Amino acid sequence: MQREATTTAEYTLLDQQLMRKATNYFAWQARMAEQQIGRRVIEIGCGTGNFTEHLTSCEYVCGLDVVGECVEASQTRFTAHKSFEFRELDVLDPDFLSLASVGADTVVCLNVLEHIRDDRLALQHMHSVLVPRGRAILILPAFESAYGPIDAKLGHFRRYSKRGWQALAESCGFELTVCRYFNSVGLLGWMMNAHVFKREVQSASQIALFDSTIVPLLSRVESMIEPPFGQSIFTVLTKRW
Repeated sequence: MQREATTTAEYTLLDQQLMRKATNYFAWQARMAEQQIGRRVIEIGCGTGNFTEHLTSCEYVCGLDVVGECVEASQTRFTAHKSFEFRELDVLDPDFLSLASVGADTVVCLNVLEHIRDDRLALQHMHSVLVPRGRAILILPAFESAYGPIDAKLGHFRRYSKRGWQALAESCGFELTVCRYFNSVGLLGWMMNAHVFKREVQSASQIALFDSTIVPLLSRVESMIEPPFGQSIFTVLTKRW
């Protein structure tokens, strides 16, 4: 039921450390999500807190991860935020359902669902812990054709299409409120890494260059015009019942 965390923990932490440098990229994610986030949030796959730091104005945040080292890092990073708590817990675990008691109006699951073998059950569990009309905000990797060695090394089971995602979400009791591609340039880079360079690890210099020179302009352009393709899908689901 775990996303094979015990065998990928070291690589996951390395990737978290690399991506922590992508401050503009995470700010871009935050801007997309901020209009949808409520007051009481469950973050699935909080990692070392790269996105969690954008939730400091929330009334309550429960950050979850299956990698114990990530949970410990987040606890240390946000020790001053008394409304934050962090748990080592898998969304597929039956104990996850006990989180219905926190009254969450938002579940955030960014770049995590692809790590989970049973994504249908994960969505059903998210649905169960949300209050009526609560929202699930997700970022998903797009285009199966972009799948490559980095995906495999990270423990990704899949990448998603818009059509397949809508069918899955609706079958789990959600209505699709938002579903759009973003990071068009990133998809081209990911395809190059996957099929030309055959890279297994993301490049720190590539991330830094992309984040500092491309993301600021690209994020502004894509906020006005939805691209026809992208490295990722930004999606918001609303609980129907």
